[in-house]
Amino acid sequence: MKKLIPYWLVSPYILYFCVFVAFPVMFSVVLTFHSWNIISPMKFVGVENYVRLFNDRLFWQAIYNTLRFLVIHIPLQIVVALTLAEFLNQKIRGQAFFRGAFFLPVIVSGVVVTILWQQLLGFNAGILNRALSVLSFPKVAWLEEPAIAMYAIALMATWKNVGLYVILFLVGLQTVPVQYYEAADMEGATHWQKFRYITLPMINPTIFMVVVLSTIGGFSLFIEPYIMTEGGPLNSTLSAVMYIYKQAFQYYHMGYSATLGFCFALLILGVVAIQKRYVEQEM
Repeated sequence: MKKLIPYWLVSPYILYFCVFVAFPVMFSVVLTFHSWNIISPMKFVGVENYVRLFNDRLFWQAIYNTLRFLVIHIPLQIVVALTLAEFLNQKIRGQAFFRGAFFLPVIVSGVVVTILWQQLLGFNAGILNRALSVLSFPKVAWLEEPAIAMYAIALMATWKNVGLYVILFLVGLQTVPVQYYEAADMEGATHWQKFRYITLPMINPTIFMVVVLSTIGGFSLFIEPYIMTEGGPLNSTLSAVMYIYKQAFQYYHMGYSATLGFCFALLILGVVAIQKRYVEQEM
């Protein structure tokens, strides 16, 4: 009987994993070879969904939009978070207050933050455009102009999540031995030289972790464009996750949506693997 106790202890997790992870993944893979609208029985269609995917111009537009968001969002997030972490790593007054203030947006609901930024960036009634008008500058169509809308969403996403990465960078900075900086001071190194040749190499693992987390978070972009622009204007902010969601729950193309999700997951794994290999070579 005692031999069975460990199995009983881990059985809730095994049951959870089977029901909510293993079964949905296997069912999704099977679904990619079927056509199904939830109401009618599933119909086997072979690789038809995969052929349709390669000819779906809107899907590739959504992939391009998502990658464009990552290219804007990740460098911006790293630069802002590392700068703020460097600031908080100094002996300054009100350090605890600043740490709490920077982290506060992380724990606020993403929907609430998105609605607030929607009000901030509105063309006619937005606070930012009102401020520009007061200063005699022309209004900017932050969310209505296809060339600008994704930048506005990336800025909002950076503001929302930067507090988490500030904490990670702060932990990384505090692991750098102070003896290195003291030796650099004796050699007359400037602040930039200490940052370039001591800080950056020492926090490389933290940078890699932030890049991976930002990449995965960026690939799951959904709430921000869904609420702020609904994928517009002209599909310029339509993300891959939003397109998969629309195929499943607006058009009820469950089989095709599963195919999109499966291929998108492979793309994410591929990008993360490339990042890991690149960072390992740099280290």
